[in-house]
Amino acid sequence: MKVVIFGSGGVGGYFGGRLAQIGENVTFIARGEHLKAIQASGLKVSSIQGDFLIHPAQATDSTDSIGSVDLIILAIKAWHLDSAIEQIRPLLGENSAILPLLNGMEHIDTLIANFGKQHVLGGLCRISVFIESPAHIRHVGVNPYIAFGELDNSKSERVLSIHKMFSNIENITAEIPADIQTTMWEKYVFISGTSGVGAFVRKPINEYRDIPEFRDMLINAMTETTNVARAYGISLSENLVEDIMKRIDAAPAGMIPSMQKDMMEGKPSELDDQTGGVIRMGKMLNISTPTHEKIYAELLPLEQKARGIK
Repeated sequence: MKVVIFGSGGVGGYFGGRLAQIGENVTFIARGEHLKAIQASGLKVSSIQGDFLIHPAQATDSTDSIGSVDLIILAIKAWHLDSAIEQIRPLLGENSAILPLLNGMEHIDTLIANFGKQHVLGGLCRISVFIESPAHIRHVGVNPYIAFGELDNSKSERVLSIHKMFSNIENITAEIPADIQTTMWEKYVFISGTSGVGAFVRKPINEYRDIPEFRDMLINAMTETTNVARAYGISLSENLVEDIMKRIDAAPAGMIPSMQKDMMEGKPSELDDQTGGVIRMGKMLNISTPTHEKIYAELLPLEQKARGIK
């Protein structure tokens, strides 16, 4: 399968590297020192499940010469989506699939508006991974999981082919959920809550989950996102937040979502796409989101500072 990876950082570097490892035709879209290092010495992945090196690795900062591809995996930060859209256009053939692994939900409508529903899949992943240094990806936790599907949940030939491809990789769980939108919203409930509250508290989740004030904030934030999802007509379990809290209570020490990590390091983050996204969708649907609004108001000055906005 001919695959292009947008966002060759942690998530894209890991999943793209594993696909290249089994012989798939993978091209990484990267920039700056990361791109130069991949072109010079390949892509190195250090993983709790075994290290490997892809060398040589196909990598570029331009899509103009690649031609149409079977699969485009978007593993970018949400604020890079607009710039990626123009680079995606030369890659689209009649049956090309775009598989977004972004945090949030609003990007699905953006992709459909630009490319049509026929090219867009729903998708998500779970993994703890980051760039250690240029051309070096480190997988530190969470058994890799990737889920995807047609937005109408039909079992198309291309989705089955993608599932077969990922299923050929050891130690990756690949799934076609019965309802991909429900599965995406379930992740969004979790990630928008833990990212926002974690960045607000500035501590790993195991250090604040038993503090009543912050535990309540987390439950309230996830409940608000759940209410927004249900207003969209998404069928979520009545016990979803309770079940997520059980997973959070069992989570290992030191767990920090990527948005929180970026904010704590003074970097631009996905605050607008995760917390802000819940607020925007809530207003559109007349759903109250006071917890997310409190978090957003508290964190916005930090986000503006990281982006150089005065």
